[in-house]
Amino acid sequence: MALRTIRIQGDPVLNKACREIKEMTPKISTLISDMLETMYDANGVGLAAPQVGILKRVVTIDIGDGPLVLINPVILSSDGTQTGGEGCLSLPGKAGQVTRPNHVVIRAFGEDMEEFEMEADELLARAICHEVDHLEGHMYTEFVEGDLYDVSYDDEEEEA
Repeated sequence: MALRTIRIQGDPVLNKACREIKEMTPKISTLISDMLETMYDANGVGLAAPQVGILKRVVTIDIGDGPLVLINPVILSSDGTQTGGEGCLSLPGKAGQVTRPNHVVIRAFGEDMEEFEMEADELLARAICHEVDHLEGHMYTEFVEGDLYDVSYDDEEEEA
C-alpha cells in the first residue's frame, strides 16, 4: 500500500466523468488499498478515485463502521432530506451547507466484483452521494447553500 497525492479543487481531473471498471485486476486492487490508506491518513470519511488522479468508478468510505468499497456505484433511489456541513479532502480546510438525500438505495460491485444492493441513511447516505458526485466530475461546492467557511480538524465537520 502507498499514500497517493490527493488532487485539489481546480485540478481538471476532478471535473471529468469516470470510466466503469469491467474486471478486478491487480492494478485496481492496489488502487483500492492505496485509496483506503490515503483516506485514513487524511482523516477522511470517503475518497473517490478521481481524487487521486484515476478516472475509474471506485470509491472508498468509512463512517466509523469499517471500510466500504463501492465499484461502479449507481444510486437507484433516494428520499428524505438532510442539510448539514460537508467538506472534502480535495478542498482542505473548507466546508459548506449541503442538502442531500437522507436515504439512498444503491447498486454496486464489491472488491470480488460481486454485484450487490444496499440501503444507507444519514451520514453514510451523504458520503455515498458525495463520492458518486466525484465519479461524475462534480464537487460538493456546486451544491453549497450560502458561502464556504473555514474549518479546522478540531471542528465536527466530516471531510469526504
